[in-house]
Amino acid sequence: MALSLTRAVVFRATHRLMQPDLSEAENRARYGWTAEAPGHEHDYTCAVTVSGAPDPATGALLDLALLDRVLAQEVIGPLDGQYLNDVVPPFAEGHALATCEALAQWLYPRIAARIPEGLRLERVRIAEDPTLHADCTGP
Repeated sequence: MALSLTRAVVFRATHRLMQPDLSEAENRARYGWTAEAPGHEHDYTCAVTVSGAPDPATGALLDLALLDRVLAQEVIGPLDGQYLNDVVPPFAEGHALATCEALAQWLYPRIAARIPEGLRLERVRIAEDPTLHADCTGP
């Protein structure tokens, strides 16, 4: 029997939608108020879903303390209280806009590499607020 388990964590971070090769006016025309310096904050939610067969002895899919450590080290530690445009390499290098879609895509392989063998990372969901989220379901 396959099961899935989702754990969510919250972190506060700042971002700004802007392309470095565009002027301030061009960024403002394209991205509106979200392009304004110095950026704006969100209380992001990162929800991670893992699937697989439960341990026959415990009925648990995985050690929840392990998943909590992974999320603390891969999400909370590097992102909480940060300016995402500086600390997430694709954003800092100008390869991607600092969107929830791009953040979910950046986090997926980092978290997937830490999921125990025999289980699968199904989804990384990043929500900027209750009305907007993005899902990454694979590399």
